[in-house]
Amino acid sequence: MGDILPAIFFGHGNPMNALMTNSYTDGWRQLGVRTPRPRAILSISAHWFVPATGVTVSTAPRTIHDFGGFPSELYQVQYPAPGDPALARRVQALLAPITVTLDESWGLDHGTWSVLRHAYPSADVPIVQLSIDESQPPSFHFEMGKRLAPLREEGVLIVGSGNLVHNLHTYAWGGHMPDPYDWAVRFETKVKGLLMAGDSTPLVDYESLGREALLSIPTPDHYLPLLYVIGSRQQNDPASFPVEGIDGGSISMLSIQIGKS
Repeated sequence: MGDILPAIFFGHGNPMNALMTNSYTDGWRQLGVRTPRPRAILSISAHWFVPATGVTVSTAPRTIHDFGGFPSELYQVQYPAPGDPALARRVQALLAPITVTLDESWGLDHGTWSVLRHAYPSADVPIVQLSIDESQPPSFHFEMGKRLAPLREEGVLIVGSGNLVHNLHTYAWGGHMPDPYDWAVRFETKVKGLLMAGDSTPLVDYESLGREALLSIPTPDHYLPLLYVIGSRQQNDPASFPVEGIDGGSISMLSIQIGKS
């Protein structure tokens, strides 16, 4: 593929989005339509957060239902996208000398399939997942994104899946959806401004961004996938926000695209 593909961070939110039709899922579908078709996808999901770096090597990764307490129909969802062992080994080579395990036990968790079943409903684009090493600092994950950047010129769509603001302690679980919390809006606005300015340093050192950052990112798992996406940014890549919204007051559904479609 001659053109460089964008890299996209999806705010995936509630697993039930996998079954729903709403403004978020419509936005994911439109992203799949207007992005040049990738030969494969490399997904970095908040839900493979372990003390090591692994990459899935299975030719037929399983659909993982990594949640509890949801309606039975959600557990019936299958997303039978093929794997890509050659891409897994390419990722391993790009990240050397970091030890990357070729993993046969993991599959596609809901951070990956809940959004991609809307973006690529035919499940015909091969997918490889890369784990997030929970023992490493944010700078490590940003550097990983830099090392993976060549994949964008090789027809691989780099996808991060998490949520920019992800505070379940303050989430409104009832039927009434409140207005977004002021601190969540302020943090999201601050991050958007930094992305538009191409200033990644504060985003890597996100705890320096103040109280709003600490409330928005009480744990790093849903934020770190963003660092892989912005780490792959090339000079003059624009940043855009094809999906926006805050769910339940404290879950940002912002999608962030780096590069042109």
